[in-house]
Amino acid sequence: MRYEIRVDGQMSDELTTAFPELDSFVVPRQTVLYGQVKDDSQLYGLLVRFQSLGLRILEFRRLPEPE
Repeated sequence: MRYEIRVDGQMSDELTTAFPELDSFVVPRQTVLYGQVKDDSQLYGLLVRFQSLGLRILEFRRLPEPE
């Protein structure tokens, strides 16, 4: 499964390295992280990591699989 996570504000390089399994880019007032998530366990682990780092998730959505 592929996911896109939009976070409030511009994450520092140090914060983005806390998510090595995800790629990222910055848009105005947001950081967008995206990538493959293998299973529910990894998904919940990501959510815990966002919370523990004090990051505010604006949007979390599953992306369609490429054909």
